[in-house]
Amino acid sequence: MSAAARTSTRDIARAAVRSQLAAVALELFRREGFEKVTLDDLAAAAGVSRSTFLRYFGTKEEAVLAAFDAHGDQAADALRARPADEDDWTALRRALDTVIDRYREDPARALATTRLVRATPALCARQLEKQHGWRPALARALAERAGSAGSAEPAEPAEPA
Repeated sequence: MSAAARTSTRDIARAAVRSQLAAVALELFRREGFEKVTLDDLAAAAGVSRSTFLRYFGTKEEAVLAAFDAHGDQAADALRARPADEDDWTALRRALDTVIDRYREDPARALATTRLVRATPALCARQLEKQHGWRPALARALAERAGSAGSAEPAEPAEPA
């Protein structure tokens, strides 16, 4: 077996374990409440050591929100793939459909996650931080669509009057 195949197999196995740990965490948070559940509780429910759980997720919040990390890049890639003659607003909306489609794959889990995030201020704040982090990748993709050169960092929005 080649090194690439081993790495690929290892990555697949790691992703499967990570997904299972996240599912166990979500169920425990749903049942017991986010604030009441400790990292030790999560590890015990998953049948792993605390250190193993922490290798996959550094915090309880990450066990719920880890999938959000990749959403910005996925949406930016989808935005780059949109037809060049499509207006930017439509292209952006369609690109974000790639994120929404992931929720359609498992609507029950998506609903449980959404309810948990909305009911937990720490999770809600962290989710908003992650979504804010998508802006640079989306701005670069929009700039590439427009053929812009140079920095595509978005300007901070003006404060409402």
